[in-house]
Amino acid sequence: MSNTPLYLIIDQGTSSTKSFLFDGAGNIIHTEKINHKLQSLAPFHVECDPKTILNACKRLIAKSIIVAGSNPITKMGMAVQRSTFLFWGKNSAEPVTQALSWQDSRAQNIVNELSNHSDWIWKQTGVPLSPHFGGPKFLHMIRQHHNLKKNVLSDQILYGPLSAYLTHALTGTAAIDESIAGRTLFFNIHSSKWSKKCLDLFQIQESGLPLLKPVLQNYGLITGTNLSLQCVIGDQQAALIGQVGITQGSSAANFGTSASVLYNVGENPAVVDGLISSVLFSDGKQRKHVVEGTINACNSLFYHLEKALRIPHNNMKWNERCANQSTNGIYIPGFSGLAAPYWKSGFDDVYWNLDQKDKNAIVRAGMESIGFLVKDILDQLQPIMESNLESLSASGGGARSSLLQFIADLTGIPVVHSAMKDHTAYGVFRLLRSKNDNDIYEKNQIFNPKQNKTVMENKLTDWHKALESMV
Repeated sequence: MSNTPLYLIIDQGTSSTKSFLFDGAGNIIHTEKINHKLQSLAPFHVECDPKTILNACKRLIAKSIIVAGSNPITKMGMAVQRSTFLFWGKNSAEPVTQALSWQDSRAQNIVNELSNHSDWIWKQTGVPLSPHFGGPKFLHMIRQHHNLKKNVLSDQILYGPLSAYLTHALTGTAAIDESIAGRTLFFNIHSSKWSKKCLDLFQIQESGLPLLKPVLQNYGLITGTNLSLQCVIGDQQAALIGQVGITQGSSAANFGTSASVLYNVGENPAVVDGLISSVLFSDGKQRKHVVEGTINACNSLFYHLEKALRIPHNNMKWNERCANQSTNGIYIPGFSGLAAPYWKSGFDDVYWNLDQKDKNAIVRAGMESIGFLVKDILDQLQPIMESNLESLSASGGGARSSLLQFIADLTGIPVVHSAMKDHTAYGVFRLLRSKNDNDIYEKNQIFNPKQNKTVMENKLTDWHKALESMV
């Protein structure tokens, strides 16, 4: 492998940070993972330590350089979780707060206060007014912490997503890529610039934000190395590109800690009720957009049920539990709130027509809640799709057989599971390599609809009845 050009990819997610070394053909030469934890010190508060994540990135980069040896690392890219926000020093690049996770919804009071503005915010940014995103989190934090507000007013600190903090701390350049910028609620999806109207509403100055940059751009050298960071992108956008490339009209679902169903709408953004419109990727010459439905609880749902039902982690094995289990009940996860297409937060878990002593039925109902949300998101996407969806590509650690079969039964279309792992990292590689081939999508299993259509329609009706009972 001597003198083989390599590509270094960092995949920074909710529960871990991974590194990958790819060769030019897309083969993984080396990979490593460092786990980290979230903290929840109060209801609806979910945080992570940004320095822990930064140090994980540094360790993985250093190890990758050692592994590469005499083989040059020609480019580096980074995919990062998206709606996790923090404050850090403008000059020092040192964090001054914990990072508020995308799961954090403590800013619900801000959302309630600004609810009259929700329609125009959505139309301008492509993103709903929700406590999970940057604007409400910013206002909540500066109101709760007077010293923080003082430093903001004196222009000493920056506010932005975790990706921007990592970029600043690793390269010395404070920049936010366009694919994640929309999560701030300050980014105009139509002009691809900061919206003065949104900045004024959330009481933040443009000087307090990182510099906007395209996804594919020279972000600078990693400090102490000759590695050039050439790509920063949201993890779910990268996963879509890793699965199906950048072809307009392509779609895919990715199931991890959370889940997303994404549809590439091409050069012109489309704002769809209940869904998120974002930049898929950009390079200064072109810009592609994606419409997305996010699901807050996927793998995290089963960790939550482990605690709620007192099931030891090693005994959960949710895929096996669900395979031979049925239920007529409905479970709606309140611990993380509902994202697309409903956007409801601050409610307790809902057990509708469920025996709370029947653990297997609850786990099955939890799994089905993910499938119901996928179906609802696809229904919202239908009007903008160029043609009827013939199949749905699925990937991620949560893309297990019982869930994918349920989605196939519910939607009436085949669900195709890829044999390839690590689509997020591969998506970054494809962008860096300009490798827009469409021949890498290996199908290791196809889940065809099996269940009676009337049965599934009745289950979907019950799901919507349970949702209505929350109002």
